[in-house]
Amino acid sequence: MNAISPPMEGAQPKRGLGEAWRAFRRLRETGDTKHVFEIMRAMGSNKPPKGYERLLATPGGGRLAYDRVELSQPFGDDAWLDSFAPGTVGAAYREFIRKNNISAAGLAEAARRSMTAEPQFKHPHTWYGRRIRDIHDVWHVLSGYNTDGLGEGCVVAFSYPQTKALGFVIIALGVARLGKKLRPDLPFYACIRQAYDNGKNAKWLIAEDYEALFAEDLQAARKRLNIGEPTLYRQIVKDLGGEAQIGAAQMALRQAA
Repeated sequence: MNAISPPMEGAQPKRGLGEAWRAFRRLRETGDTKHVFEIMRAMGSNKPPKGYERLLATPGGGRLAYDRVELSQPFGDDAWLDSFAPGTVGAAYREFIRKNNISAAGLAEAARRSMTAEPQFKHPHTWYGRRIRDIHDVWHVLSGYNTDGLGEGCVVAFSYPQTKALGFVIIALGVARLGKKLRPDLPFYACIRQAYDNGKNAKWLIAEDYEALFAEDLQAARKRLNIGEPTLYRQIVKDLGGEAQIGAAQMALRQAA
C-alpha cells in the first residue's frame, strides 16, 4: 500500500502504471517537479496510509500527529536556519537549499500545480503526506545524494522502503535505465539498489522530530539513524567527471523552486 495516500495534498483515485510512466516521460522532458506528484498519485491509493498508523504507534509519534507542525514553515524561516552551528544537520540543510536554489515552498507549489481535485488540507492523512513531501530535501542531506538526475533517482530509491510509495520505484528505475543507456559500463542499477538498501537499513525517518534533529551534528545523526555511505553514487559521479549528468539530469525535481 502506498504510504503517502491520500497522495500529498488530497485523496485522488489510483490511475495505474501506464499513467505513471507517461508522467515520468513528461518529467524527463520538462524537468517540472509537478510531474513527480503526478507519478505518486498514479501509483497511489485512496486508502488510509499505513504509515500514519505506524507514526501514531511510535514513541513521540502521537505528539507529532497531534501538533501537526507544517515543516515547510520552519524550513523556510531564514532566521531559524541561520541559528544552526556549522556541522549540524540544520546548517547542512541550509547550505544545501541555498546552494541549489531550492526550497520546501517550491515543492509545495509544485504539488499544488499537479492537483486535479480539491485538496483536503485539514485531514490528518493529508498532513502526513505533506510531512513526507517537506522532508525530501532533508533526506538528501542525510543520505548524501545531490540534486543531479542520478542523485534524485537515488534519494527516491532510499525513500521507497521508508514510505512504501510505489511512485518512487518508477522514478528510480527510470533514472537507472536512462543512465545505463548513456554509459552501459557504469553500475547505475547497483547504485539505485545501494540507495534502496541504505533506506531499508536506516531507522524509520518519518517519525523523527525534525526541529530537534536539525540541532544534531550531521555525522552523529547519520550514525544514530544508521544511514549508510553512498559509495557507488560517489564513484559514478567521479567517473562522469564530477557531475552525474546522465540525461536524466533533466529530472531535477526542482524546476518549481
